Amino acid sequence: MRTPWVVGVSGASGTPYAASVLRGLLDAGEPVDLVVSRAARLTILDETGSPLRDGHWKDDLARWLGRDLAGADLLFWPAGDLAAGPSSGSYPARGMVVVPASTAACAGIALGLSKDLLQRAAEVNLKERRPTVLVPRETPVTRSHLLHLLELDAAGAVVLPASPGFYGAGATATAAQLVDFVAGKILDAIGVSHDLSPRWTGVIGGTSGGPPSGPHTDD
Repeated sequence: MRTPWVVGVSGASGTPYAASVLRGLLDAGEPVDLVVSRAARLTILDETGSPLRDGHWKDDLARWLGRDLAGADLLFWPAGDLAAGPSSGSYPARGMVVVPASTAACAGIALGLSKDLLQRAAEVNLKERRPTVLVPRETPVTRSHLLHLLELDAAGAVVLPASPGFYGAGATATAAQLVDFVAGKILDAIGVSHDLSPRWTGVIGGTSGGPPSGPHTDD
């Protein structure tokens, strides 16, 4: 039985994170169901110059990801389709990642609003106790946003802020390296193998990078 990862892209800035996660999942041979909110389509257009249209989604997605998607196990569900497969708990899925997760998406999921398919699919994965990762990027945050994130944590979600680490490359890290660092953390959270970012080997200054939070001292 096909059991995909559901990837939801909401309207916050940070669509390169979503692209890196999608590439990582496809590189690992994982099946993917993609849901892109209407606001996210505007963000993708703004950040990449490329549209993402329902009728031409595969060509547009291939352009966004910079790869040929022939042979990829990939389904696209319009965000307005509340009768789509991921809207039901009986639809087989391994879990879901919402990346980036806007404050509106986090609030809607925490409150159970089911405003669109993205929110509904996330609620379904939470109620079915499947791995669910939300990646907020906006900063600073308000008290209401923090409360919504706490509610999501209490519901079983992993709240994984888009907070890249600089070990390995330090101040010379490229934007792509920082994006892939966060994407790697997301894939780690759902147990998907990848080679997107260096791992700590116990050697400061080693070629595999530094410790997960940087070296610590008492000074």
